[in-house]
Amino acid sequence: MSIIQIDRLLETTIKKGASDLHLAVGRPPVLRLNGTLRDLQTKILAPDDTVSLMKAITPDRSQQELQEVGSSDFGFSFKSADGQAAARFRVSVFRQRGNIGIVMRKIPYKLLTFEQIGLPASVEELCRRPRGLFLVTGPTGSGKTTTMASMINYININFDRHIITVEDPLEYYHEHKKSIITQREVGGDVPTFSEALRRALRQDPDVVLVGEMRDLETISAAIRAAETGHLVFATLHTTGAAGTINRIIDAFPTDQQEQVRVQLSTTLLAVLSQALCPRIDTEGMVAAYEFMVVTPALANLIRENKTFRIDSMIQTGKKFGMQLLDEHLLELYNVGKISVEEAIDKSRRPAELAERMGKRLNRPDLEKDTTPPERPAPAAR
Repeated sequence: MSIIQIDRLLETTIKKGASDLHLAVGRPPVLRLNGTLRDLQTKILAPDDTVSLMKAITPDRSQQELQEVGSSDFGFSFKSADGQAAARFRVSVFRQRGNIGIVMRKIPYKLLTFEQIGLPASVEELCRRPRGLFLVTGPTGSGKTTTMASMINYININFDRHIITVEDPLEYYHEHKKSIITQREVGGDVPTFSEALRRALRQDPDVVLVGEMRDLETISAAIRAAETGHLVFATLHTTGAAGTINRIIDAFPTDQQEQVRVQLSTTLLAVLSQALCPRIDTEGMVAAYEFMVVTPALANLIRENKTFRIDSMIQTGKKFGMQLLDEHLLELYNVGKISVEEAIDKSRRPAELAERMGKRLNRPDLEKDTTPPERPAPAAR
C-alpha cells in the first residue's frame, strides 16, 4: 500500500466518526464505530501492506523500538488533503505471528467542555483547588484521556498556572492560553513517569498531570507532589472509588500502608470513575460516571481502613454532586440513552441493577457483585 492509501484510511476514520482503526494481516482494515468493529470494503491486507503502512507513519525511533522489543507506541498529527490539521492519532505498532499489526486511536483536536462530556458540576470547583490529588479511573477506552484533557483545558483558559503533563504518548496538544503548558512525552522527552515527576517538582509547577500511575514509584511520586502543594491529576485502570483507593494502598508494602492511608486521606480530592456506553437514542457514545468527593467523613473512612463503607457514603453525598456508577447507568437507561444490556454489562452490581429495572438475569456470570470486599477495621491500639 502507498502513503496515499494510508491517508485515505485515516480520512475515512475521521469522516465516519470512528474511534479506532485496526490493520491486521488477513483481514480488511477495520473501524471501531460506536463500540462495534466494522470491516471496510477494501482489499484484505497482506504482510507487505502492513509493513508499508507502518513505515509510512512510524518515526525512526519507534521503528527501532519495534525491532528491539516487538512493539512501540507513539502519537502523530494527520493533515487532510488541503493541509489542514484533521486529527491526532495514538498509534500502537506491534509484531504478531511474525507480521506487523497496527491499532490507531483517534484523538480529536477539539477539546470538549464539561457540559459536552457530561461531567458533574462540582468538577469545575475542584479544578480551582490549589493542591490535592484528583483521580480519573476506568478501563481502557473509557474516555479518561478526554476527561483529563477537558479539565486541563479549563484550567488553561481560566487561571494563570504552570501546567506540566507527563504522557505516554502525548495525545491532546494544548496551546498556551492563560496558563503555561509544558507537555513531556515518556520515551521521547523523559525516560519514565517517575523520573518526569521527580524533575517536575523542580520546574515550578502549579498543576501536574500524570498520564498513568502504572507502578509504585509513580504512585508515590504523585502522592508526594500533591502533598507538597500541587494540584495533581492522574489515571488508574480501576473501577469505582473504593476499588481505586484499595488498589493504591495495596501497591505499597504492608509496613507502609497505614502511612499511605493517612497521606491519601489528606491529599485525595476526588475519584471520577467512568465507563463509555454506546447510545441507542442517537449515534455516538455517552459516559456513565461514579463520582466521589473526599469530605472530612470520607477522609476518616480512608484513614481508618473502612473503604467498604465508601459506597453508602457516596449514596448520601448527592448534595456534593456524588453518585454511584449504577445510579448513573439506571438514569441513562430510564431516559432512553442506553440499552438494558449495556447498563447491566457496565454495572458493578448487575443482579441488583437488573432487579431495579424489573428485569430478570439469566446470566450466572453477572450475578456476582464487583464491589470491593469488606476490609476489617484495624485493631484498636
